[in-house]
Parts: sequence; C-alpha cells; structure tokens
Amino acid sequence: MRSMLSKLGTSLREAIKKFLGRPVADELAVKELIRDVQRALLLADVNVELVLKITQKIEERALKEAVPSGFTRREVTLKALYESLVELLGGERQPNVLYPTNKPIVLMLVGVQGSGKTTSAAKLALFYRRKGYRPGLVCADTFRPGAYDQLKQLAMKAGIPFYGEKAGNPAEIALRGVEALKSMGCNVIIIDTAGRHKSEHALMEEMKQLSEAIKPDEVMLVIDATIGQQAKPQAEAFNKATKIGSIIVTKLDGAARGGGALSAVVATGARIKFVGVGEEIEELELFEPSSFVSRLLGMGDLKSLVEKVKEASLKEQEMKGFVSGKFTLEDMINQLEGLKKLGPLRKILEMIPGFGLSLPDEVADIAQEKLEKWTVIVKSMTREELERPEIINRARMRRIARGSGVKVKEVKELLDSYEAMKRMMKAMLRKQRKGRLPLHFKM
Repeated sequence: MRSMLSKLGTSLREAIKKFLGRPVADELAVKELIRDVQRALLLADVNVELVLKITQKIEERALKEAVPSGFTRREVTLKALYESLVELLGGERQPNVLYPTNKPIVLMLVGVQGSGKTTSAAKLALFYRRKGYRPGLVCADTFRPGAYDQLKQLAMKAGIPFYGEKAGNPAEIALRGVEALKSMGCNVIIIDTAGRHKSEHALMEEMKQLSEAIKPDEVMLVIDATIGQQAKPQAEAFNKATKIGSIIVTKLDGAARGGGALSAVVATGARIKFVGVGEEIEELELFEPSSFVSRLLGMGDLKSLVEKVKEASLKEQEMKGFVSGKFTLEDMINQLEGLKKLGPLRKILEMIPGFGLSLPDEVADIAQEKLEKWTVIVKSMTREELERPEIINRARMRRIARGSGVKVKEVKELLDSYEAMKRMMKAMLRKQRKGRLPLHFKM
C-alpha cells in the first residue's frame, strides 16, 4: 500500500508524533490532532461528511470518555482514533474467504475495463495456491485484445494451469474451461471476464447473464482505487445485483485517492475481501480493517507479519530477535535472507509496532538489490566482527569490501544502517518501558 501508506499514512503518523510530543493531552492538543486527521483524510479523497462525522466522534470520545485505571488521556485519544478509523473502513471483521471442501469452487471476476481484473485473477490464484489449494485460471475475455496472452503469461509465471480461447462465446468458453481444469485436478477455478463497459448498468447486466450461464460460487467485483469516491456507484449497483459477492480494490499502491475508494465502497455495505497493494503477482492481501489501520498509523501488524513469515517458510525463531529489538550483526545473515523472501523491507518494518512512526529514510528505502549486497558483505566478516561490530575500522572495512566485491563506502553504509536500526529499537523499547507508547503500540 505504498502510496496509501506514504501519503495518508505519513500524514496520520506525523499528526500522532506531534500529539505524542505535546507535554499534556489537553483539549487544545486533542483539537489540533483532530484538525490534522481531518486534513489527512480529506487529502486521501474521503467524503467530507464522513470525515466530519468520524472526527467529531473521535473528539467526543477523546475528551469525554472515562480513562481506565493504568492508562492516560493520551492513550484513550489514540485508541479512539484507531477504533474510529477501523469503523470507517468496515469495522472489526475477518474476510469471509470461500474455500473448497469436497468439491471445486468457481470464482468469477467482473469489472470495468482497466480496473486490473486480469492481474487480480492471477494474484487470487497465487493466494489460493499458497494456502495449499490447486487453482486454475480461465480467460473468458474475448473482447480485449491481449487479454488471453496476458493471463496466460501470468499463469505461466506463477505455475498455475490455464485455459482460454481467443474467440467465441464467453459463457461457453468459461464452461469448457471449468470442465477442463476440473479434469486436471483444480479445486479453485477463477474466471476472468471482459470489462468492456463504463456504465454500471451495462456491467451488471453482463454479469447477470454470465452468472446465470456459469453459476459461479462467488462473483467478485474488481474496482480501481484511483477512481476514489466514484467507486461508490459501482459497489452500490454490484451489491444490489448479487447476493453472493465481494470486492477486490486494486492499485492501492498508486492511489492517492485510495481512502476515498475504500470508504466509499464500505459505505454501500459491500464487502471488500482483498486489496491489491503492488504490481507484483504476490501483492494481494486479505482486507482486514484493523490490520490495515494499524499499519497506516504505524502501530504495526504482527499478525500479518507472522503470516508472511510462515508463507516464506521461515522459522519463528529467525524473526524473534528482529521483532523484539535484540538485533545483532550476527543475526543479519539469516535475517536478510529471510527479509528477501518476505518482500520490500518498508512493508515488513511497517508491520512491526513502533517502526512506522519513526522509520528513517536510510532504513526504509533499501532496495531489494541492496539487501542482496548486504548479505554478501556480512558473510565476508569474521566471527569477532559479527559479534563486536564496533571493532570494524577502516582497514577491516577495506578487507571486507575486497572479500565481498563491493566498495568500502557500501560496507560503511551497511554499518551505519545497522546502527540506525539498533538505536531506533532501543528508543522504542525505552518508550514502551516508560509507558509513553499508547496501548496499540505496545508489543
């Protein structure tokens, strides 16, 4: 959720940092926090009336709600902010994902042209495969030139069975595809359909016709987050047209208006089940409002982190030191290898409580190739250097650089970033011990 988190998230985290820095959480401090939150939500294209309603509720709770024993007004305020944003995005709920039992399931994706439907079909297939199921992809889009080739290439890249025909009746192609993939042992069959209409009415009519012919177990509407509040009429029409259905919101990584799209869809009563958070085929996530808001506010999302660790087949022990703040250079050999499997470092750090509030640029913007280089550098160090990095002087840096095939400045960059991570973790742990981090920030 790079753009959503880097714009809306940055604004909200800055507001929280400012609030935490105030000597006392009085009415003036609360009102200033509310103004900053309003500004952040409006810039993310959230409906004005909705923003006013939600921030009024936060202010009222922050100033009037009783403070439980052992907590402070500051914590109550941030708890109100967190819970109100969760409510804005659908409340505390788990996505009701459909899984096959004793027979295969068929999922049909619909949406206007350009919504990211074909890519979402492949992402969804990979999601199911990672859960241990046997997905297959059907291209029933004979309208858009290139749809067949695009889905076939994505299926090949992910190693997922594919069926498609470049011309013919879409419903008949879909039915043949379902049978073919069932015979190949697939138990989750995902059908990509044509998105030829900009009109919600025409889109819903086509969806009904295809649905009657194919009889899928679930119809999923794909909505592009970049359309902001305009997502509402699509979601509204879809919600009325189908009893079994959910929504995938795509392109959150490039949507400054993502807050508008998410809140507009939720307001219709439609269920957002997945969100697309990047261009890569792995970047599809279940939409859990509580986890989403936790990461947005820099409160962390350890649940998602643990799931990602499991997906990457890492042992919990490998990540324990990283999450707890006990982080040594010796750990980095395994840690960096593990992080490469989990995805972009910024996304992983955002899941760890406290990191999102003070993520230094030298840590946050590390590219994947830099991680690979760092792994080689660390492997060129001696046992003593790994255990006591403070002994690494200029001469040792030159030796390590020669051994790993990099420049001396890159070795120094690694050591500087390691020190930055260590300082940040120590500061975070000190704040926790002093009780300066609010309830949801504590690990």
